Amino acid sequence: MRPFDKTQRCNYFPMLTIVTFSTLFFAFFCYNQYMKTIPFPDFKHQHPFQESSNSTYVQLQETNKADDGDYERIVSPLEECDIFTGEWVFDNGSSHPLYKEDDCEFLTDMVTCLKNGRPESLYQKWRWQPRDCSLPKFEANLLLEKLRGKRLMFVGDSINLNQMLSMVCMVQSIIPPEKKSFSYASYTTVFKMEDYNATMEFYWAPFLVESNVDPPTMRYGTVVPAVKLESISKHGDNWKNVDYLIFNTYIWWRYPTMKALQGSFSNGATDSVDIDQNVAYERALKSWAKWVEENVDSNRTSVFFSSMSPTHMKSSDWNNTNRIKCWNETSPFPNISRIDVGTNWQLFTTAVNVIQSMKIPLHFLNITRLSEYRKDAHTSIYAAPGGKLLTQEQKSDPARYADCLHWCLPGLPDTWNELLFALIMYRT
Repeated sequence: MRPFDKTQRCNYFPMLTIVTFSTLFFAFFCYNQYMKTIPFPDFKHQHPFQESSNSTYVQLQETNKADDGDYERIVSPLEECDIFTGEWVFDNGSSHPLYKEDDCEFLTDMVTCLKNGRPESLYQKWRWQPRDCSLPKFEANLLLEKLRGKRLMFVGDSINLNQMLSMVCMVQSIIPPEKKSFSYASYTTVFKMEDYNATMEFYWAPFLVESNVDPPTMRYGTVVPAVKLESISKHGDNWKNVDYLIFNTYIWWRYPTMKALQGSFSNGATDSVDIDQNVAYERALKSWAKWVEENVDSNRTSVFFSSMSPTHMKSSDWNNTNRIKCWNETSPFPNISRIDVGTNWQLFTTAVNVIQSMKIPLHFLNITRLSEYRKDAHTSIYAAPGGKLLTQEQKSDPARYADCLHWCLPGLPDTWNELLFALIMYRT
């Protein structure tokens, strides 16, 4: 065999180079033509996202860099984001909790779980992360400027009081002591911010319509509730001329049938008829919706409705036979869990249907599913029912005394307010 000729081998390189470059050029040309066929969005000429007035979406886009170099995201009409769908992320940094229990003088013993003896504070470190975006950073000064000269009122049951106290604690640290005050009355709790000529308020109306558990002495579950399903004006007169109204009603609707009053509470009527819970709930919400449509000027007032706050009454719901109710739970459900903690989804659907039928814009705070994960965040045996802390003997009986309905502060209601902040700042 002839040995390989080195001169002949070198002569192949010019031809190989030409073939290689020709192939690459042809491939690039084909790729370029293919890319031209893909319909990429033109953001310069994109129209703002059009949505129904009663949706739960906010719109977000990238903005300036934060101090740590990461981009924050704020609301802007470029992309759609459902802020109520996401996951819980443990945040061991400095961003959560948003305030410290000891730094907020307005918290009551009902929610100060650490002060009341809870041995760990992991429940304060969980941050809600929407699936397709990030929540805007809560800025107390921005919210207070938005509220300047205005009234914000939570209306409903003690869960909304829970949320109102949370909101107060989230803003109060930037207000001088002599420029803020807190007052309780029979139906209304008011936090005044003098420099802003603004108030945050809570109005007690657990059914929204009139009921026999409205008076202060009747609020501790000692009587069977009776409701006047079409009577709402007595409460409603106190909601007029408010700029931000946040309604809820759920935790008192716990009976399969509800007693509907025949006659008037003011006339001392006691006769009632039993009505199916779901029928009664729908009638009450329709009375509320009618009042909103007839009395709210949507050009001035923004209206919100919070979906139900879940309970965690049976640890068997999450296959934990070693626990009692929510007692001693220290972490949320895993984000991938399919969970069922007994939430009445029929009432949820009723609320959605009533809201969607309303003639004025309304924002739906869909907090139910994200809150169902938080079996760890209840006050449990570290509450103060009726204003009194549990004794050691009572704490040793969590099956009877653990409160798996209300929430510790700081805690989950702060997340609800981060969501509310996003909607108030960028959707109203």
